[in-house]
Amino acid sequence: MYGMVNRAIEEMVISAHGAEVWEQIKQKANVDEDVFVSTEGYPDAMTYSLVGAASEVLQTPAPVILEAFGKHWILRTAQEGYGDMMAAGGKTLREFLVNLPDFHSRVSMVLPHLAPPRFYCSLLEEHSVHVHYQSHRAGLAPFVTGLFKGLGERFATAVEIEQIADKTAGADHDEFVVRW
Repeated sequence: MYGMVNRAIEEMVISAHGAEVWEQIKQKANVDEDVFVSTEGYPDAMTYSLVGAASEVLQTPAPVILEAFGKHWILRTAQEGYGDMMAAGGKTLREFLVNLPDFHSRVSMVLPHLAPPRFYCSLLEEHSVHVHYQSHRAGLAPFVTGLFKGLGERFATAVEIEQIADKTAGADHDEFVVRW
């Protein structure tokens, strides 16, 4: 994963728990990086180790941390780093979700080695959409749930997210119903 992911985890932890707790998490994860370079690639295992260590240090289940991170990613990281692209994604939650498949295409132009997940929508209704999430990375569905919650806040829209297909339970990909 790109360094911006690890850096965003760092920012989230420090803003909520302080730099000392972040150092404990890095130590438990055996990560000795002083600074994560946003555009540099890091092993996925490092990111997973940081989340696992955060789970232990904060005594919080990893899925809860991933969901909080997804929300943080939308409201802080993506907004600060990709504000113009976020704005181009749509003026409403519905528009943004429909345009979500194009978002990573635009980001890939900036980060050529990005191995992004694939999103696509189906069953688009007036107040809901089925969003399909495909990734070669395992266990990130809670992060995606957090993304949807963050998008709800971004668009001042109350959302309800239901995961109806789970890759970790044998489905070929994760599928969510996002209602507003």
